[in-house]
Amino acid sequence: MTIYLHPADHARKPGNLNDPPPDAEEVAERDLNPPCVLVFNASDPSGAGGLGADALAMASVGAHMLPVVTGAYARDTAEIFDHFAFEEEAIAEQARAILEDVEVQLIKVGFVGTPEALSTIAETASDYPEVPLVAYMPNLSWWDENLIEGYLDAFRELLLPQATVLVGNHSTLWRWLLPDWSGERPPGARDIAKAAGEFGVPYTLVTGMVLPDQFIDNVLASPQSVLASEKYERLEAVFAGAGDTLSAALAALLASGTDLVAATTEALAYMDRCLDAGFRPGMGHVLPDRLFWAEPEDDEDDDEDPDAPQDFALPPHDTRH
Repeated sequence: MTIYLHPADHARKPGNLNDPPPDAEEVAERDLNPPCVLVFNASDPSGAGGLGADALAMASVGAHMLPVVTGAYARDTAEIFDHFAFEEEAIAEQARAILEDVEVQLIKVGFVGTPEALSTIAETASDYPEVPLVAYMPNLSWWDENLIEGYLDAFRELLLPQATVLVGNHSTLWRWLLPDWSGERPPGARDIAKAAGEFGVPYTLVTGMVLPDQFIDNVLASPQSVLASEKYERLEAVFAGAGDTLSAALAALLASGTDLVAATTEALAYMDRCLDAGFRPGMGHVLPDRLFWAEPEDDEDDDEDPDAPQDFALPPHDTRH
């Protein structure tokens, strides 16, 4: 599995996410700047999720993030205690200022805190109908139940009609989009995609579907069919921030012009590597190492001569945790 750490040579503006790559002449004419992704999300002081996670994941796969702060979590690596939302005017002004200056290839929406913020974001996105939108729905079980319902209703009514891809955990999407499911088996990815499709979502990436023998399935589906499926072995650790990592990587890859199925496969492979290299900075959960690729290889460490004089020309720059 190839993981692009820089924009692919065939990068293009995303329109139809399943278009074939452009010809050589089109590529030659294209600006070589990294693709820009406008991100609406909260600040997370733990680094598990939020804008910090988006920034690292997007940079790792070659995109430039334009962060719009929608609020801030009060949390540690174990749990979320509270969320403080920005006023919608502050969100709108941040987005307006950067959109008047920079051409964006994609919009990504994470947790933004209030129905009013969702309304502002939906209004902003509606002014750019040609720009794809990746919507990520995290687990909101930490939040006040009275606030959850209004937020989910607003997300469903205002943002899903503009979303190109919806990303979320199987359990989260099931309980949100199919609350009255009465089947003998849990709903499959296509069942959830059909439910999302009723609100206008063409593609849904359902993660964390439990399989036998300690495996997890992740499925990209449309209301009509399953488009891709990637199975990974379940890791024993409890992670925080996996969904943020995946949705950010997917958004960045789509912005670079990678087609939807390939971008999904690449993003899932990247997330799996991040989790495999995860670290525990505090007393809570394990966080994905989104810069795993920057760590020195073991054989590189073995080749170093401990008696060699130290080079003080440049400061050490190895990434460490």
